Amino acid sequence: MKIGIIDYGMGNTGSVCAALTRLGAAAVLSSASDDLDACAGLILPGVGAFRPAMERLAAQGLDKAIHRWVDRDRKPLLGICLGMQLLAKDSTEGGLYRGLSLVEGHVVQLEPKGDLRVPHVGWNEVHADPENVLFHDIAPGSHFFFDHSYHLTLSSLDISCAIFDYGGKGLAAFQRGHLFGVQFHPEKSQYAGAALLKNFLAFVAGNTPVHHGDGHA
Repeated sequence: MKIGIIDYGMGNTGSVCAALTRLGAAAVLSSASDDLDACAGLILPGVGAFRPAMERLAAQGLDKAIHRWVDRDRKPLLGICLGMQLLAKDSTEGGLYRGLSLVEGHVVQLEPKGDLRVPHVGWNEVHADPENVLFHDIAPGSHFFFDHSYHLTLSSLDISCAIFDYGGKGLAAFQRGHLFGVQFHPEKSQYAGAALLKNFLAFVAGNTPVHHGDGHA
C-alpha cells in the first residue's frame, strides 16, 4: 500500500518516511501530483511557519491538488503539526493568512496560563475519544511529543477527537470523515505514535476509493 508524503520543503519527511516503512507501508515522498495520485492515502507534514508553508504549496500547485484529493477523490489525508494547521481557514501567525479551508477553524497563538513556556516542546498527555479510529488500542492518557507555538481552534467541536492540556485545553487531534489532523508528532512519539500511524494505515486500507470517468478535471 502506497502512502504519499506531500513534499513542499517544510516537513519532517525523513522521520515520517522511516516510521511508515517500519510499519510496512511504501512511503512515496514527492511534490509531483502524478506520483501522489497513485497513493491510497496521504500525509501532509509540516515544520515551520504558516505563511511560507502556504506559499510553497501554492507555488507548486499542491494546494489545488490537496483539495482534489480530499474533496473529489476522497483520499484519506493526515495533517501533522503545521500540516494540521494548514487545513484550517486561516492563521494569525505573523498576520492573518488564509489556509486550505478544509475545516472551519482558525490557528491562534498558544497562551498558556501560569509560567509555562511557548513554544510548547516536549511530551504531553493526550485525552482521546477511545472510539476514534486513530486512537484504537492506544491506552487512555498516552503521551505524545509536541513542538508548536500555535494551535488549531475548531468552529465545530463535534469533529475533535483528542485534547491536550498545557496551561489550558487545546486540540490535539481531529477527524472529519476521511480527513485527519494531529498537533503532535506521531513519528517522534515512540510506541503510541507508531500505534496511531498504524491505525491511520488501517483506515486507508479499508477506504473505498472514488473512481472518476472521463470528463473530470
